Amino acid sequence: MLKKLLLLPLVLTLLSFRADEKPAYRLFTGAGKPAAYDKMLKELAAADVVFFGEQHNDPIGHWLELQLTKDLLRLRQGQLVLGLEMFERDVQPVVDGYATGELDDKAFEEQSRPWPNYGTDYKPLLQLARQQKFRVVGTNVPRRYASQVAKGSLTALNELPATEKAWFVPLPLTVDYALPGYQNMAKMFGGDAAHAAGVQNIIQAQALKDATMAYFLNQARPEGHLLLHINGSYHSDNHDGILAYLRPYNPKLKVKTISTVTQEQLSKLEAEHAQKADFVLVVPQDMTKTY
Repeated sequence: MLKKLLLLPLVLTLLSFRADEKPAYRLFTGAGKPAAYDKMLKELAAADVVFFGEQHNDPIGHWLELQLTKDLLRLRQGQLVLGLEMFERDVQPVVDGYATGELDDKAFEEQSRPWPNYGTDYKPLLQLARQQKFRVVGTNVPRRYASQVAKGSLTALNELPATEKAWFVPLPLTVDYALPGYQNMAKMFGGDAAHAAGVQNIIQAQALKDATMAYFLNQARPEGHLLLHINGSYHSDNHDGILAYLRPYNPKLKVKTISTVTQEQLSKLEAEHAQKADFVLVVPQDMTKTY
């Protein structure tokens, strides 16, 4: 009898996925247990920093980012800051000008170097900030500096003037090549002796992005506020990337993460995605893309 009772929750979960359902997404905990949106929302609202790791061309993730921003804004009574990988540090005055209503859409889009999918995927977030009057912070290093590092290592930044160095994390930057995400990059890009220097430069460029985002999002969060940071999943998966550089600034921060993955089936979390984040957003493999 006890065994049957223990199996009952599993049976009910399986029955909830009807054969004729076509769900757009499912939520799981990092341990692979089904998670309700309201439960996730409650946990995220109690955090100091939330990382939403997206797939940049996934419409479901972008829709959920907007819903989550609205709900966290409500639960935190307006004490919310939105951080975006998609805008670079040198255009922060332009981001501020749009959020406060000083710039119109045309001027903002001409001056902010928005991503090609800005209009469909990120503009609704900026419009919400403009309407509800909360701050938006672009956290990323200007791409030209990451490109310089990818071609010539971090030393390429040493001779830049102080006015330009203000747009990325203070140097020198120590890169921990043992971080799982960076080790995986080494494997992806062929980290053998023949390619070692080139691969190391690519990892340094990634580290420059991660460390810059950590540095500026840490500065951007007023005491008592929740900072919701939206970035590509690889920057925060496995509590790695940005988080590795954020922890030394404030080890006591309560941080929660979401990772977005795709699967052919949505009934259970596949093993390769387990523990990628506190919550995992699973989207169908054949979901339409925004680009």
